Amino acid sequence: MVHIAFVIDPIETLNLKKDSTLAMMRAAQQRDWQISVLEQSGLVWDGERVIALSRNLRLEEDFAKTLDPTQAHAQWFQCGEEETHVLGEIDVVMMRKDPPFDMNYIYSTYLLERGQSEGTLVINNPRSLRDCNEKFFATAFANYQPPSLVSCRKDLLLAFHREHGDVIFKKLDGMGGMSIFRADENDPNVQVIVETLTDNGGRQIMAQRYIPQISDGDKRILLIDGEPLPYALARVPASGETRGNLAAGGTGVGQPLTLRDKEIAEAVGPELRARGLTFVGIDVIGDYLTEINITCPTCVRELDAFFGLDISSTLLDAIEQKLP
Repeated sequence: MVHIAFVIDPIETLNLKKDSTLAMMRAAQQRDWQISVLEQSGLVWDGERVIALSRNLRLEEDFAKTLDPTQAHAQWFQCGEEETHVLGEIDVVMMRKDPPFDMNYIYSTYLLERGQSEGTLVINNPRSLRDCNEKFFATAFANYQPPSLVSCRKDLLLAFHREHGDVIFKKLDGMGGMSIFRADENDPNVQVIVETLTDNGGRQIMAQRYIPQISDGDKRILLIDGEPLPYALARVPASGETRGNLAAGGTGVGQPLTLRDKEIAEAVGPELRARGLTFVGIDVIGDYLTEINITCPTCVRELDAFFGLDISSTLLDAIEQKLP
C-alpha cells in the first residue's frame, strides 16, 4: 500500500466545494492508499532525522455533494490520533500548504528536503519551491511575457508606467489576487501605489503592461510532469474588476487550449520537469504568460466538472511512475 501524506492548512478550513487537495485525497482513497495529513508544525527534526506528526484521514465518499459546509467537520472527514512517522519512510509527501510564502514556509522546505534525501518523494521538489518564485519564475520565459519590470526603485517603476501607460503593479509574494493594482495613464494614485507596494523602496515588486484580453479571462493551465492538460479554466473578472482570480470574485469558464496556449506550455514544460515540478499551474492572459504557480495550484475540480476529467487520478498515475 502506498502511504501518501499531505502537508496542508487545518483541514477544517479547506473549501468543501472547490479545494483541489480534497480531490487528490479522494483519488488516493479510491486507490486504497494510506492517507495522512499534517500541518507545517508537524514537520520536526528530532536530532537524528525528520519526523512527521500526522493523523490518518478518511473522507466521506460524497463529502462535496451532500454535506452542508456549516455542519460539524466530523461529518465529512474522520481523522485518527496523532502518530509519529519517519518522513523518509513515507512514500509520497504532497506539499499543499497555501501561501503566504514566508520564512516558515522556507523552513518547511528544508525539512522536506531532508526527508526527500532519506527516501520520500516530495511533490513539488522542495528546492524548486524555494528557487522558483511564482511571479519571478515566469521571467525565465521572457519571450512569452508582456513587457515587465522587477524593481524596488520608484523612479524606474514610474518611468515604466510613463512608457506603457496602463500598468499592473503587484507584490512578488501575493496570492489570490491580493495586492494587485492597475494604474492607467491618468491614474493620480500611481505614486502612492508604488510607494505602498515597495514599502517606500524597501521591497522588490513587479510591473507589467496591462493586457486588455483579461476581459476574456485569466487562463489557468495545469501541467503534470511538464505536459499540459488539453483544457484551461478562464477566470473571467467580475464587472468593474481587473483581477480574474476566483478568490477575487472571478467566474471560471472551461475552454480548450489555443495554439498559443500550447506553445507557451511546451516552452515551459521541459524546465518544470528538470526542476522536479510535477504539478504546476501556469497563468496566461491573451497571448502572454504572467505567472507559474507551483506552491498549491488549484482549479482541479472546476476543470473536472466542465470536461468530465479526473485530473487527480492522472496526477497520481504520474506519481506512481516515480515510486521505486
